[in-house]
Amino acid sequence: MGPTAVGKTAIALQLARHFSTQIISADSRQCYTELNIGVAKPTAEELQLVPHYFINSHSVFDTVNAAVFEKYALAKVEEIFKTNDIAVMVGGTGLYIKTFCDGIDLVPIILPGMREEITAGYQAKGLEWLQEEVNKNDPAYFSSGEIHNPHRLLRALEVKLSTGKSITEFQSHTKAVRDFSIIKIGLELPRAELYQRINHRVDAMVENGLPDEVKNLQPYQRLNALQTVGYKEFFDYFDGKVSFTAAVESIKINTRHYAKRQMTWFKKDAEVKWCAPAFEPVLNITRDEIC
Repeated sequence: MGPTAVGKTAIALQLARHFSTQIISADSRQCYTELNIGVAKPTAEELQLVPHYFINSHSVFDTVNAAVFEKYALAKVEEIFKTNDIAVMVGGTGLYIKTFCDGIDLVPIILPGMREEITAGYQAKGLEWLQEEVNKNDPAYFSSGEIHNPHRLLRALEVKLSTGKSITEFQSHTKAVRDFSIIKIGLELPRAELYQRINHRVDAMVENGLPDEVKNLQPYQRLNALQTVGYKEFFDYFDGKVSFTAAVESIKINTRHYAKRQMTWFKKDAEVKWCAPAFEPVLNITRDEIC
């Protein structure tokens, strides 16, 4: 695990090849077949090197959340363990990783159309409006949750408006018991180096055709799956709200902010063993060294 652009994919591929095993992605956006360049999905060549699960497994029209991921990933890891005693999970979506490791609380039922209604309001009025709505309707979450993360705010608001209860009431913090051991490895880099890698990646995405990818998805821009850094900024460009240069710069800024939020989330987990990514091949690592 670790922030975006830190080098997770390369290390995961090395480990999976070394142990002749398979990879489960823990990325909430790489699972969508329609999203490619903007979510830094592994290349076709990388996907051929090692079998991957939760890559190109869903459509942007599907409902995908932590509960869906937990069920999917537990089934796949059980499948892997039939032929190998090690599986590799890689990703930066902290909630998905936590759900896989610790389980998930009761999932509240959301009223039909509620998410679409809130998303439309957010699209039209912005983050400040969304924060005000959550503060007004669910002050319990607002006082302790991620109030700068629109996805978390959307979720909190839809739960409150659908059930009348704060999302915090559904969070029992009861840890599930898994029948396998979990070793958590966190990758980190000095902030300046990570931000340089992020900026370079965004430039490469633009050069490799991200604007065209986003343009083709413009009719579906209100879908939850497309409320994603790299896409929403170019939607603003195509809607005539910002210049091309401003859109690219916003992607870099928002990606850096996202990386910071990722690290804040992961650093709360005392079980994570942190290290710098080794960009040279990891060829002599053993099971004991992993453990």
